[in-house]
Amino acid sequence: MIAVPPISALLSAASGTPLDGRMKTLRMLYRVGRGPSSSHTMAPARAAGVFGRAHPDGVAFRVTLYGSMAATGKGHLTDAAIRDALSPRPVEFVWRADEDLPLHPCGMRFEALDARGRARDAFDDYSLGGGALASDEPDEDVYELTTMASILRRVRERGETLWEHVREVEGPDLWEFLGAAWDAMRAAIRRGLDNEGALPGGLGLPRRAAAFHRKSRTVRAGFRSEARLAAYAYAVAEENACGAEVVTAPTCGSSGVLPAVLHVLEQDLRARREDVLRALATAGLVGNLVKANGSISGAAVGCQGEIGTACAMAAAAAAQLFGGTPPQIEYAAEMGLEHHLGLTCDPVRGLVQIPCIERNAHAAARALSGARFALLSDGVHRISFDDAVEVLLETGRALPLSHRETSGGGLARVYERRLALAREERLPNPSADPAIRPSGSSSARRSDRRPGSVGRRQPSRSAAR
Repeated sequence: MIAVPPISALLSAASGTPLDGRMKTLRMLYRVGRGPSSSHTMAPARAAGVFGRAHPDGVAFRVTLYGSMAATGKGHLTDAAIRDALSPRPVEFVWRADEDLPLHPCGMRFEALDARGRARDAFDDYSLGGGALASDEPDEDVYELTTMASILRRVRERGETLWEHVREVEGPDLWEFLGAAWDAMRAAIRRGLDNEGALPGGLGLPRRAAAFHRKSRTVRAGFRSEARLAAYAYAVAEENACGAEVVTAPTCGSSGVLPAVLHVLEQDLRARREDVLRALATAGLVGNLVKANGSISGAAVGCQGEIGTACAMAAAAAAQLFGGTPPQIEYAAEMGLEHHLGLTCDPVRGLVQIPCIERNAHAAARALSGARFALLSDGVHRISFDDAVEVLLETGRALPLSHRETSGGGLARVYERRLALAREERLPNPSADPAIRPSGSSSARRSDRRPGSVGRRQPSRSAAR
């Protein structure tokens, strides 16, 4: 018999919104862990650890990865993370990129095996984005107000700021937690600026953060801040690509945006630590609203849910540090999200490198631009942040599966086609090269599929690979 998470969690996974209409604590948003992916590395490792501890008598394990989890799992180091979590017991992997479990594109089935290789127990789980699992206990839903509009009304009536609302809900212990998260973000920046060399994975990409940082000291004064911003975003994103420790903000793949913006403004504005932590609280509120009412899962809604949300969070934090009012902060967040709507998730070779690293830097720049633009206004505008979140979910469900973290289309498909053409000039039979994915492969077939709802079961069209 296969066990599944509680039905409320499963329905939440399918719809992208919690059934009780409440939001979780920021402690479930800002998670410190190892990259390169919160959904494909951090969450599977955590699920595997729980399953392994629950089955101490299991001689070995079989793990079946479905949908996006299988399509990009190799590049995202999913198998390595799960194997480490279940070590020293052996793990057999089954990859089913063309088949989804019924309620989310990132499904996993864990089976405990006896000495004869027979399954004694099984459990299905889903990675929902940002390191969250469908099996997580729903005991951290602490926010009564779950839309930006309702929160703005509340703070206007009380004469409060957005970070004060977060403090009221989360309690005084929040600052210690946010302080630890900020320290981890800064540590990732420092490590990323110190480390050089090629990134792992075979693309031959060099680390660029250290070079950017050196150049920031020599460029003209007006460009130095932008150069440092790029260096900091690259530093964290490159650390993440190497599987180092980062903070989900809201995901590993987008973890460089918010730290870069906060660190630049910390320096340029000479902001106090408490000011940065308050901005981190406001940014977390923005990310939580997207997580509760939309999605931060690239496999569910594309990169708009990751980089778009990160940009909205960073824009809100920046607007607050610039002295913006709650309506101006909301406007900055809305622009950060709105102008990433439709952004696809198509990582080359399944690695969190191209286009992911560069996107972190550009989203950080756009966040600062949006914050400054919002402060030019009075915060009054026609499309609200809540509207943008609604459209994010609608747009994400309309994206083809090939553009939702499967590496079956978009930039990933173009890269593979160009590589195949280049090798065809040198090989009598290019399809004989195992590095080339034939046009009839499972990922190619998946790229032509159009999505129904996130929760619809897809028929299997290939054997386990």
